[in-house]
Amino acid sequence: MTDEPVPGCTCGALPTKLQALGDPEGARLPDGLPPVWDAHVHVFPDRLFNAVWAWFEEHGWPIRYKLYARETVRFQLDRGVERVVALHYAHKAGMARALNTFVAELAAEEPAVVPMATVFPGEPGARAILADAFAAGHRGVKLHCHECFAPDESRMVEVYEACAAAGRPLVMHAGREPKSPAYKCDPHALCSVDRVERVLRDHPKLKLVVPHLGFDETAAYLHLLERFDNLWLDTTMAVAGYFPHPVPWDLVDARPDRILYGTDFPNLPYAWDRELLRLAARAVPPADLERVLGGNAKSLFA
Repeated sequence: MTDEPVPGCTCGALPTKLQALGDPEGARLPDGLPPVWDAHVHVFPDRLFNAVWAWFEEHGWPIRYKLYARETVRFQLDRGVERVVALHYAHKAGMARALNTFVAELAAEEPAVVPMATVFPGEPGARAILADAFAAGHRGVKLHCHECFAPDESRMVEVYEACAAAGRPLVMHAGREPKSPAYKCDPHALCSVDRVERVLRDHPKLKLVVPHLGFDETAAYLHLLERFDNLWLDTTMAVAGYFPHPVPWDLVDARPDRILYGTDFPNLPYAWDRELLRLAARAVPPADLERVLGGNAKSLFA
């Protein structure tokens, strides 16, 4: 488990394609761990999963686990993960209701699934879409700013207000990375820690989760964690030692009460348990490990 960069990867932009690691994987979680919640698992209908994988294969990295939604959930539960926070997002207006229904049905079949909703910011009826999703049991909302919207745009306000009013967290990919010419917009122009700070300041009742430890502005996100108690970060792909950046362990150590373990499963180029093993191997107080691996997610999403 080294922090060596992946060959061919360049800082600030993805090359045509990164390499898979081919590292070994465990058959289940190691003995002795506290309960594990994976707070960042993707589930999509089959056709959309196929499109996502095709994009990654061409522009990102090889997908090691091409598992559809029910297989994705079963894979993790069979290996000892206690709960799976099921994330999805709309690529355009008009998709959200069908996606939310899909995830609600998945959660009805498997109680270990924590269903999250989505909406496309600014689409007609966005507030009603979220109200219906919350009434159906969705525990929060997932957005991805790389779909060409900025965190501090005016069309985001109704999403923030709906989440805050319902007390539901918002998981929003608001970090600048990955940057790729394959995106229809420039994530470095859309996303920045300054924009997220404005959201946190203007919406103090919003519970905001920023994935990937805010990669690649992790130092700045550490300062935000020190100032805003309505901010959480997840570890997804940021502590795997896959990208050519130092792993920001100082950020994880500084606020273990605000860090969630997440993986991006199944869209991984390395072993499903790689990040979990790296977190578990660190000499941290047992109470802090319990918070990061599951306790914080349980408090936030349950």
